[in-house]
Amino acid sequence: MSRGVIVIETDYSDTDFNIEWDKVSEIYSRQEYIISLDNGKRLTGRIKSDSSDKSKLFLDWSEAGTVVMNDNVVFIKPVKDTFIDRLSASLDLGFTLTKANNLRQFTTRSYLGYLTDNWSADGSLDAVRSSQDSIASTKRTDASVGFNYFLGNNWYALVTAKFLQNDEQKLKLRSTPRIGIGNYIIQTNFLYLGIYAGIAWNNETYTNPTISGRSDAEANVGAEFNMFEMGDLGLLTTLSVYKSIKEGNRTRADYKFDIKYDLPLDFYIKAGYTLNYDTQPVEGASNQDYVFQTTFGWEL
Repeated sequence: MSRGVIVIETDYSDTDFNIEWDKVSEIYSRQEYIISLDNGKRLTGRIKSDSSDKSKLFLDWSEAGTVVMNDNVVFIKPVKDTFIDRLSASLDLGFTLTKANNLRQFTTRSYLGYLTDNWSADGSLDAVRSSQDSIASTKRTDASVGFNYFLGNNWYALVTAKFLQNDEQKLKLRSTPRIGIGNYIIQTNFLYLGIYAGIAWNNETYTNPTISGRSDAEANVGAEFNMFEMGDLGLLTTLSVYKSIKEGNRTRADYKFDIKYDLPLDFYIKAGYTLNYDTQPVEGASNQDYVFQTTFGWEL
């Protein structure tokens, strides 16, 4: 169960059953699960509704075990031993072809995640390639890898690295590893809001070989908001702000807004907006670059 919907797979149906969590009156299972509560606590065990009060769940099939309220449960995932069962993935593709100037644009977005009892790891890759007659081709690549360790009570530690190649800002490569700590200040079956703070190391090289690269430590704060209980619609937005320590007047910001509409068979359509802003770009470069993408995708 995630995003307020419990998914049940059976041997006798071609498709899975999807039921809103607040519509479930009783639940029993001998499977081991990872269970997350709205206060950030993570539990592992089997689940069984309380026979005398269906608003409560027993864990580990024992009245001496942990008791939780149904309304406090925000996430349930089976604990399985196989690598594939712990994976989540998605792939989006988009293509535009215009007769005028023979404009062609290809866009792709991909995600891969892995979840265990105590930590998670993920990676993403977004790329845009454009070409047209009599104009130089342009490209933009945005990638990230991350590791989160769950500390309890909605706190987590993070280690991530972001990579950006951007012709508009003359970036041959910007790499930004960072470490920090975060907290989910709101976490329910309908949405979550997380904030984090840490320190990053920004290293940049440019498409113009005559421009020297830049490196600097940065203070980093950010937020992520995810709203997923809107029928077939989902919304995700993130903001990350970096303040240069050596170049005190320089501030960077990365912003992303995605809205997704679910289709049958795990397909979906998505529209996304990404903005990169820099108060002190190199000479000849724009202080901002944005991309708007519409894609068709599938998720595991």
